[in-house]
Amino acid sequence: MCLENLPIAFDETGKARLEEAGSFAVAPPAANGAGPSTNGRTREFNIDPVTRVAGALAFHTRLDDERGVVTEAHSHAVQFRGYELILKGRNPLDAIDISSRACGVCGGVHSTCAAMALEMTSGVAPPPLAIAARNLAASAEFVYDHCLHLFLLAGPDYSEAMVRQTEPSLWERAQRTAAARGAVHGLQAIADIMKGLNPLSGALYREALGATRSGREIVSLILGKYPHPSTILPAGLGVALDQALLNQVLARIVALRDYVKRVVAIWEDLVEFFYEASPRYREVGARRANLLTTGMWDDPEAYDADYLNADRWGRRRLSTPGAVVDGELRTVSLNQVDLGIEEFVDHSFYEDWTGGSFLPASAPDGSPLSPYHPWNKETVPRPESRSWKERYSWSTAPRWDRQPMESGPLARQWVTAVAGLVDTEFVRSGDGALEILIPAGHLPETIIEWRVPEVANALERNRARAVQVAYSLATAYSSLLQALDYLREGETAMSAPFEVGDGVGVGFWEGGRGILTHHCKVEDGRLANYQIVTPSTWMASPRDPWAAPGPYEEAVMNTPLLEETHRSGEFSGIDILRAIRSFDPCLPCTVHMHSGAGTLVRDATTCACGQE
Repeated sequence: MCLENLPIAFDETGKARLEEAGSFAVAPPAANGAGPSTNGRTREFNIDPVTRVAGALAFHTRLDDERGVVTEAHSHAVQFRGYELILKGRNPLDAIDISSRACGVCGGVHSTCAAMALEMTSGVAPPPLAIAARNLAASAEFVYDHCLHLFLLAGPDYSEAMVRQTEPSLWERAQRTAAARGAVHGLQAIADIMKGLNPLSGALYREALGATRSGREIVSLILGKYPHPSTILPAGLGVALDQALLNQVLARIVALRDYVKRVVAIWEDLVEFFYEASPRYREVGARRANLLTTGMWDDPEAYDADYLNADRWGRRRLSTPGAVVDGELRTVSLNQVDLGIEEFVDHSFYEDWTGGSFLPASAPDGSPLSPYHPWNKETVPRPESRSWKERYSWSTAPRWDRQPMESGPLARQWVTAVAGLVDTEFVRSGDGALEILIPAGHLPETIIEWRVPEVANALERNRARAVQVAYSLATAYSSLLQALDYLREGETAMSAPFEVGDGVGVGFWEGGRGILTHHCKVEDGRLANYQIVTPSTWMASPRDPWAAPGPYEEAVMNTPLLEETHRSGEFSGIDILRAIRSFDPCLPCTVHMHSGAGTLVRDATTCACGQE
């Protein structure tokens, strides 16, 4: 069955009901989130801050140097985001502009998600051309975001500068190892790839800056500016899409064709090199294959913003929604993905908002909701001293069917590959595989193949993200052609009449790092509640009421210490950092402090990519 741990059952038509005598109550929270005992043979190793990530993240671990293992791990989201409090009571349209400030890297996806939530409250969808344009902007945003991660944020962890220092024998091997796909990316040895990844000076590092600029330019052409767009509206976009604008977009897509082929080839060679050097690299950042995605890139002929039809238009997305637990696909239903979501705060700096009440509210289609579901949640900050045994993070602990879930490119591609629902001129899925067609440039037409990996680990997250660059460009190309077709057919409308209506809504969208949902309630024309659950909230989460670690924590605790200097004072924790950065962490990029007197803001919108 889809949900095994929540008291929600589904009939043969997919309609949800509360099981008889079912209860959403949870066991008392565990008092201690520590790892296994090692008889005191451990030392503390803290990373504060974790650099080369967006926002403020700190990490606490305990290490057993003799066994080369991590015995304890805690992910600490350092700053309070507070958008839920800022938005409460405001005009619903404010959510589009304000929520985009939740991230200095990917503001476009927040604005889009907010617009979709408001579209659902009023039951009005954008015209087809506007949906195609929205897809096009999101695809370009992903090209930018993933290249930023692969070469400026995570890439330096695999560079000559880092590998030579922490794993000198691996560097020697890289100098002797030919790059199998050198004919595609133009680099002869693995050492040449590592040199290219050197921060600031490396050729691949510097080249990626140009690629990210092209992605940002496409987004800016459609959304007005970036990262905080000015043209996103409920039921449309405030831009006139015409042949001249799309020609500017096309020129940038065409220029990236060969680059995305090279990106995939570079990371294929790098991943296979590490696996061949030592099988233990498969353990770095490894965790259970628990994956969650809402999918994205809507079919303009299917999306109607209606929660009752979400399963139908969700299945038509160019990236399929769904949940995978322990490697098995549980569902591709967007409604079932939503019903399984809960947030817990037992180890977070927030108060429980349930007040001991476990009476389920209902979703717009009448389905029962947990009191811990975002539509029922209230954000009640509870700042206090940090304790690794009690409360230690400003991140909540989202769970799906009470399981810690990972999201991002690996989840998107895994679900899409297994579900087999995507079949376009550029992307085909099925039997656990994806085929992505990238047209010819200077390099010939290429079909990039990706298969569900044997393990969800740091290297596979990076490999999946490299493939997602190609996937995103292919989707941008497909959306561009679709937009041109609508223009030729005279369907030029970019917005539909829209008025704010009372009701509940949710935006189901994705950021580069994974699943993004905005749940809202509108009453008397004002936001009665607004809840944002970001990808990094899912993955940076602390322990839950059952003491299960969040994805970052689980991945780090499964990571062996392979660094050749791990017993010395020169220890850098590179394996731990590779595990953490493989998720592309993005914590709040702006600091907001709420008091009874109002809201104070200190702008800190930076992706921290200039830090080493």
